[in-house]
Amino acid sequence: MTDPAEIPRRAPTSGVGLGFALGLVLLFAAWAVPVHLRSLAPALLVQSGADTPTLADLGEARLDAAQPGPAALLLAGARAAGVAPAQTAPFDNALRAFGKREPALVPWGGEDPFLIPLTRQAAARAATARGESTPVLQFFVTAEARAALRDFLGGSRNAAVRDTLELLKLKNTGRFVPAGLPGGQTFEALGLLVALLQQGEHLPPSLAKLWREETRAALARGELGAPLQALLMDLLALGRRLDWRQLTAVVGTVETRATWSELGRLARAGGEPFALTLAAALVDNSAERVIAFRLRHPDDPDADLRLALSNGQGAVRLLLARGVPVNRQNAPAPGPLVGLALRHPEWALVLRFALCAAGAYLVLRALDRSLRVAPPAPSPANEDPGLFHARSGVLALVATGAFILATEPYLGRSAPPRIEGLTLAMPVLGNLADPATLKTLVPSFAMDLHSLLAIALFGALQISMYLVCLAKIRSLDALALPPLVKLRLMENEENLFDGGLYLGIGGTATALVFQVLGLIEPNLLAAYSSNLLGISCVALIKIRHVRPFKTRLILAAQDAIVVGGDPGKAR
Repeated sequence: MTDPAEIPRRAPTSGVGLGFALGLVLLFAAWAVPVHLRSLAPALLVQSGADTPTLADLGEARLDAAQPGPAALLLAGARAAGVAPAQTAPFDNALRAFGKREPALVPWGGEDPFLIPLTRQAAARAATARGESTPVLQFFVTAEARAALRDFLGGSRNAAVRDTLELLKLKNTGRFVPAGLPGGQTFEALGLLVALLQQGEHLPPSLAKLWREETRAALARGELGAPLQALLMDLLALGRRLDWRQLTAVVGTVETRATWSELGRLARAGGEPFALTLAAALVDNSAERVIAFRLRHPDDPDADLRLALSNGQGAVRLLLARGVPVNRQNAPAPGPLVGLALRHPEWALVLRFALCAAGAYLVLRALDRSLRVAPPAPSPANEDPGLFHARSGVLALVATGAFILATEPYLGRSAPPRIEGLTLAMPVLGNLADPATLKTLVPSFAMDLHSLLAIALFGALQISMYLVCLAKIRSLDALALPPLVKLRLMENEENLFDGGLYLGIGGTATALVFQVLGLIEPNLLAAYSSNLLGISCVALIKIRHVRPFKTRLILAAQDAIVVGGDPGKAR
C-alpha cells in the first residue's frame, strides 16, 4: 500500500491565474508608457504639438511681415510632410492672393532696400511680370547687373564687404575662373552675393566671422584656397535654389561650417529632404539643430521630420531638442502618462522598467508555480521559498533586459561616420566582372521588424518544448512506481530533454538554407538566435528541473536502502 505521504502533490494553484493576469496587465502598462532611452514616442510629438502654431500659421505670419519667400518654404515643407491639402488650402490661397496684390515682392521673396541696384534691371522687371519666386543668382546673370551692384557696394564702410570685393581681384581662384575673364561670371556673382549678405548684416556673427577670416587668409596667400572654394560652392547651390528672402532667412539660422556644408549638399540634391530641412529650420529658427539631427540619424531622418512638422511647432522643437529618432513601437498611451513623459522623462522611464520587472516577476512566478513538480513530502531536498522568490526575481530582471532590447531599437545604434571626398571601397565576395554584385556592408546593431518576428518565432518554439518537457516530468512523477524505475525512465527521456538543442540547431540550419536559396533576406542574427535559444532552453530544463528531480529520486532510493527495504519496490 502506498504511503499517503509519498503520493505526489501538485503545486498549489490558488491565485496563480490572478497573478498571471495581473502580470500581463503590468507588462502591457509598461509597454504603453511613452518613454525610451534613445528614442521618442510619437504620442509625445502629438501632445507637444497641440495648441502650437502649425506650418500654415507660421506661413501666414510670414505673409503678414511681407515675406512670401519664407512663407513658400513653409508651404513646401507642409506638403512634403504630408499635411492634408484641406489644411494647407487656405494658406495656399492667401499666398496666391499676396502675389497678385504685391507682384514686385514675389521674385525676391520680400522687400530689402539693398536690392535697389538689382530691381532696376530688365531681369527683375521680367520676373515681376511672371510673378514667380526666382533664385537670386539669376539676377546676377547680366554684366550690367553685376556692374551696378559693384558700384553700389564699392562705397561701403563695412570692412568685410571691402575685403570681399578685393577677393574678386585674385587670379589664382582654384576651381573658379577669375572674375573679369570669360567664364568668370560665376565667381564674380558669388563674391557680390557674399558682399550683399554682409552689407545687409544677414549673416549671424559666427558665420560672418568665418567668412571674414577665410577671406583675409585668402588675400594674405594671394589665392582663393580650398576652404573658401567649398564655402562658395555651397553658396552657389543655395543661390540657385532660393530667392533672396529665402536665402537670408535660411542663412540667418546657420552658425557653423558643418551646417553650411550640409545645407549646400542638400541644395545640390534637392527634393523632399531639402524642403523638410528648410521648413524645420524656419520653424525652429535654427538650422544647426536640424542638420545635427540629420547627421546623427542618417537612416531615415525625413520620416521623423515629416511626423514632427505635421504636428506643429511644439513637436518640431521637442524632436530637435531631444535629438533622438522616433520610436513607433509604442501602444496607445493615456494622457497622464504622456504628460509625465513630457515633464519628467526620467521618472517615466523608472516607472516603465519597474512595471516591466513587476509584471515579468508575476508572470514567471505564476508559470513556475503551475508547472513545477512539487516534492512528495517535506524533505531536506525541498526548495527554500526564499530561493524560489530570488530565482523568480532574477528571471524577471533578465526578462526586463530582454524587454529593453526589444523595445529600444536605437539603443546600440550609432551614426556611421561621414566620409567626404574621394573614397576607396574594397569589395568582398563579389564578381569583379559584374559591378552590380559588389556591395559594401556596414555593421549595425539595429534589429528590424523581421528579425524580431523571427526571434519571437524561435522563442515560441523553445517555450513549447519547455512545456512539453515539464509535462513529461510531471507525468513520470505521478506514476506509482519505485524511485529507481522512475530514475531509469528519466534517463530514457534524455533525448526529449535535449530536444530544445536539436530544435535550435534545426532552426539555424533552416534559416541559413533559406537565406542561401534567396527565399528570405540574409540575417545572421535571426538565424543564430535559434541556436542560442535552444541552448538556453536545454540548460534551463536540465539545471532547473531534471537535475533536482533526479536528485530527489536518488535520495528516495537511498532512504529505502537505509531502512532495509528493497529500493526496487519502494513507492
